[in-house]
Amino acid sequence: MEPINNQLNEIKKRMPSFEERFEAIRRETIEHPKVQEFLREHEQQVTKEMVEISLPKLLEYTGQSLTCCGCGNTNQCTNLLKGYIPKLFITRNVIDITYVSCEQKLREDERREVANMISSMHMPKDVLKATLKDLAIDNHSRLTIADQAAEFVATYKRTGELPKKGFYLYGKFGVGKSFVLGAIANELATLKVKTVVVFVPEFLREMKNAIGDNSLNEKIDYVKKAPVLMLDDIGAETMSAWTRDEILGTIMHYRMSEELPTFITSNFDYSGLEHHLAQSQRGDIEVVKAARLMERIKAVTIPVQMDGTNRRI
Repeated sequence: MEPINNQLNEIKKRMPSFEERFEAIRRETIEHPKVQEFLREHEQQVTKEMVEISLPKLLEYTGQSLTCCGCGNTNQCTNLLKGYIPKLFITRNVIDITYVSCEQKLREDERREVANMISSMHMPKDVLKATLKDLAIDNHSRLTIADQAAEFVATYKRTGELPKKGFYLYGKFGVGKSFVLGAIANELATLKVKTVVVFVPEFLREMKNAIGDNSLNEKIDYVKKAPVLMLDDIGAETMSAWTRDEILGTIMHYRMSEELPTFITSNFDYSGLEHHLAQSQRGDIEVVKAARLMERIKAVTIPVQMDGTNRRI
C-alpha cells in the first residue's frame, strides 16, 4: 500500500491547487486581447477593483465568439444567445455585457422583414417567390411589362412615393400575369413597401363566410387600405351583385379616393370585364353598376396587355 500512497501524494503535489487554477483563469481572461483593448479604451474609468469585481462577466465574454462565426444559420450558433455577440460596457462602476445581433442574424432578420412585407391571401407559393429578373422577355408585351414594372419601382426609389396607378394586366390564361404580380411585390418588399396579394375568386368566397364570424368589415378594411393591393384573376369568379357592389365596389372606391396603387390581372380586357361584371347570378343585367365599378378600376390602373403561350401546359 505504501508505494501506492506515495504515488497518490506525488500526483497531488503535481496537480495545481484551486488558487492556482483560479489565478491562471483570471490572468488568461484579463490578458485576452479584446479585454485588453477594452481596458485601454476606458483606462480613465476602469480601476483594478472594477476589473476584479467584473471578472465573472469578463469570463462570460471571453468564453464566446466575439465576432459572427459565419455558421450560416443562427440555430447553429454556439453563443449563449444564439445569433448575438457580446459587447463590454461600463455601468455603475462595473464592467457588464450587452448582446447585439451578429451579421448572420441581421441577414435573417432582413429576410424575415422582407417576407413580412408581402401578405398573401390564397396565392400560390411559387408566385410569391417570383422576381423581375426571372420574367422571360420573349415577346414585345413582356418587354413592355418588364420596363413598366421596373419604372414603377424606380419611381418609388427616386421620389419616396408610390405611383398613384398600378397595372391592369390582361391576357389569355397561363401567360404569366400572376407571376408578374409576385415579381413586383417582391421588388417592393425589398424597399419595405407592404403589399397585399389576393386571389379574387377564393377571396370572394371567404367574404361570404366572413359574414357568419363577424370578420367581414375587418377583412375588407385590411385589403382596401393596403399600401399596394394586387387582385389576381378578377373575372374568373361567378359574380353576384353583393360581391360586386359591397366587396369589390367598396375596395375600389376607397383606393380611388385615396389614390392607392392597385394591380389587377384578368383574362378580360376592360370591356370584357365590364360585360362580366354586369351579369349577376340571378340573371339580371346591371350595366350601370358594372360601369360604376369599372370607372373605379380605370382610375387606379393602367391597362397592359400580356401575350404569350400558356406556360402551365
